[in-house]
Amino acid sequence: MTSAATATPLQFAVTKNLQAKSAAERDEVLADPGFGTRFTDHMVDICWSRGGGWHRPRVQPYGPIALDPSAAVLHYGQEIFEGLKAYRHADGSVWTFRPEMNAQRLNRSARRLALPELPEEYFIQSLRELIAVDGDWVPSAPETSLYLRPFMFAKEAFLGVRPANKVAYYLIASPAGAYFSGGVAPVSIWLSSKYSRAADGGTGFAKTGGNYAASLLPQAEAYEQGCQQVLFLDPVHHKYVEELGGMNIVFVERDGTLVTPASESILEGVTRDSVLQLAADRGHAIERREISIDEWRDGAASGEITEVFACGTAAVIVPIAMLKTPDFAIGSADAPAGELTMSLRQELTDIQYGRRDDKHGWMLRLDA
Repeated sequence: MTSAATATPLQFAVTKNLQAKSAAERDEVLADPGFGTRFTDHMVDICWSRGGGWHRPRVQPYGPIALDPSAAVLHYGQEIFEGLKAYRHADGSVWTFRPEMNAQRLNRSARRLALPELPEEYFIQSLRELIAVDGDWVPSAPETSLYLRPFMFAKEAFLGVRPANKVAYYLIASPAGAYFSGGVAPVSIWLSSKYSRAADGGTGFAKTGGNYAASLLPQAEAYEQGCQQVLFLDPVHHKYVEELGGMNIVFVERDGTLVTPASESILEGVTRDSVLQLAADRGHAIERREISIDEWRDGAASGEITEVFACGTAAVIVPIAMLKTPDFAIGSADAPAGELTMSLRQELTDIQYGRRDDKHGWMLRLDA
């Protein structure tokens, strides 16, 4: 297979959408985009086959994907995806944040799901190709962005349990409004004591749909308990904190140390890695280790743990006010957001939107 180090640029064929929205229609969508419900006019499609490798790259009108009823993904779930954003800066330029990290994580997921790895150059080129035709869809209002969703799945038509010989990579985009319409507010989360997000030796570190499907029932339970998110424990001992249904978790200790769970079944978050780097730049100690639910409860009671937050691409950073469990609660629903939590959130979003110097070289321009 061609490696990322030797990949040459693909030659994309571009077919314009003859039913593309007018500028007025697009502006109407961008005025109130919501999240994940409206999509741009085009999408990227690249094919892969065992004999031919990656081929037939194209940008084409956004629309339904035709699949044979026996397509492997429909029966065996051989599928992965990613999520990142395009940001409009004050000068009108369009940028994205650490896309090489998403490309690398996509390939870690691909290896675990027995899918072909997509060279990093192809991943980033697909972002540029879509922005070249749909760049006007990147909104400019505060805290808005264009959410980019790359995904890959097995499309070979067969009913045998083996890695597919034909695979498709797509990239679609959806304008996204501010995640918190009324401002960032602390949330309450529910501890899932019955269900695990991932199995020991399973696919927890991969960004694959099955992990999220497994979280939907516990997430529904969280809603029933008046909570916005669900928290999962480790799949072996069922006592160590792992992550939320779609976000990583970070604890702030009294001395300023940031602690985040370390586990082979946790998704390695790009946002988490970046937040921890920003904290380290300020002189905060960083620990990646096991942290039990009892340590959280005792630390909150003693004042050793002063702040807790969740982080991920969609919401960036979310302060956690309270953890509810069937037997006890940690914190209170009306607890204020932590000072360090909000300061780190502001610093990260300032970098993403071009309001602050990008000292680490994390931003990549897509429209040039």
